[in-house]
Amino acid sequence: MEEIKLMKGNEAIAHAAIRFGIDGYFGYPITPQSEVLETLEAEMPWETTGMVVLQAESEVAAINMVYGGAAAGKAVMTSSSSPGVSLKQEGISYIAAAELPALIINVMRGGPGLGTIQPSQADYFQATKGGGHGDYHLIVLSPSTVQEMADFVGLGMDLAFKYRTPSMILADGVVGQMMEKVILPEQRPRRTEAEIAEQCPWAATGKHGRGHRNIVTSLEMEPEKMEVNNHRLQEKYDLIEANEVRFEEHFTDDAEYLIVAFGSVARICLKAIEDAREQGIKVGLIRPITLWPFPKKAIAELARKVKGILVVELNAGQMIEDVRLAAGSQVPVHHFGRMGGIVPNPDEIREVLKNIIK
Repeated sequence: MEEIKLMKGNEAIAHAAIRFGIDGYFGYPITPQSEVLETLEAEMPWETTGMVVLQAESEVAAINMVYGGAAAGKAVMTSSSSPGVSLKQEGISYIAAAELPALIINVMRGGPGLGTIQPSQADYFQATKGGGHGDYHLIVLSPSTVQEMADFVGLGMDLAFKYRTPSMILADGVVGQMMEKVILPEQRPRRTEAEIAEQCPWAATGKHGRGHRNIVTSLEMEPEKMEVNNHRLQEKYDLIEANEVRFEEHFTDDAEYLIVAFGSVARICLKAIEDAREQGIKVGLIRPITLWPFPKKAIAELARKVKGILVVELNAGQMIEDVRLAAGSQVPVHHFGRMGGIVPNPDEIREVLKNIIK
């Protein structure tokens, strides 16, 4: 049955993982996402659902455990924060190339380097442009509420299996640490071995009989075959772009100016927009929910109607590149960003907007 609880975003991820029937979690503690692992250890789902929960010896070990679990057809996930996700990039590239489903959570902190434990959105490039080596994409979901932190666990894993590709929940430290009311879903049963064999015929389950076995690999020595593999991946990414774009709009029907923001910053921008409208400034908001695939068409359509666009991020300017590509030369695109863990307030954003209008 559904259950309503007050909890942190990181805790919501852990509870959702149990209820969505995840087979295994492999992680390593790092602020500001350590509560994911801590909550799973406290809940002990191995006693109730059979879910494996393992603190690996490192981030590299954790992502390779995910690789192994995914290769066996299991629903597996990992979580970390910015420097830890950097260490996972080689494994993520392998998983994408092997066309395996997996869920990766990144609760972003400031960088580069070890940076700060305060919130950031500076891993946008890493998540949406591949991060590791080679031509690949992740499906990237950006939550702005604790409820979405929970909901995107199921959505992210479902999309990963639908397209046999890794999904990422790209959250900032604000959403990971803040507390809100969450409606937890009903318990989803874990799949049986028979169901895995039926639903994942590609999986290396070891149960295919003599003379037949699946080899899961990202290695291809012949250039012609490697090119065929890459073309197949690109066709899959085109299909994802055609079918899985998600975004949210507020006050865009009559907007003369547009703000584009994701994650917790979108919530702050919405308050700034409400205040600005009380002062007669017609401004709207578009919040990309999927950072990849990015809502290019929606932004392009709005760009034809407005006088200017303001992109607000907790970084030096990353999503703005995708917004500019979408908007083209139709309208000027401005940027406002804070770095180092400083979260802007609505008054700051409203003043930046007023300066643009002048």
